[in-house]
Amino acid sequence: MATHVTFDQSNPAEHVALAAKSLRDGFVIVAPHENGYIFLADAFSPDSVRAMHVLRGDNLGVACQVLVADQSAIEGLSREVSDDIRALAQSFWPGPLSLTLRPQLGLSWDLGDGGKLDWFSVRSPRHLFLQKLLKETGPLASASAALAGHPPLLDTDGLKLLGHEIALLVTDGVIDPMPASTVIEIDKSQARLLREGAISKSDIEKVITTPLITSG
Repeated sequence: MATHVTFDQSNPAEHVALAAKSLRDGFVIVAPHENGYIFLADAFSPDSVRAMHVLRGDNLGVACQVLVADQSAIEGLSREVSDDIRALAQSFWPGPLSLTLRPQLGLSWDLGDGGKLDWFSVRSPRHLFLQKLLKETGPLASASAALAGHPPLLDTDGLKLLGHEIALLVTDGVIDPMPASTVIEIDKSQARLLREGAISKSDIEKVITTPLITSG
């Protein structure tokens, strides 16, 4: 049965250490995020990521998102880090911006797509617990703790902790969700707006030099 703790913002170190150990031991944990409760796993542990997808009931080929503490992490994760990508991360991270980037060749991860997509989604979240945890662990695979196709879980009442893969549940009350993140697919050749969310198209265009294509 999962250990259940309530995040103490005034003294985060104990819960961050507990979460980091659980992740290093190959378990999935549940944590608060600014958009709802999420599953987290070591991004470089295919078994842990697979367990997370099973818990959600994801279809085969679905890739999870990667969370990082700050922009420095993407230098080692993406093979095409342009000045525009750096400018976006510097301007809007941590915050509601998801970047879809080209992964480094040879990364020892499988986010759920078997590496076939040649893109991965990455974000730096604002929530204090996640910021502290990511600085301790490095990149983490993440997905909503809701079942696939269901709305985000804003509290843990409806959470189904199935199986022994869940080691820890970190709660932080009822989440007041932020607007959805803006999603930009970008490499050295082009930038595409896949979803306009909390950050407007015009705000994105102020910090990049590549013309922003609107998807669809």
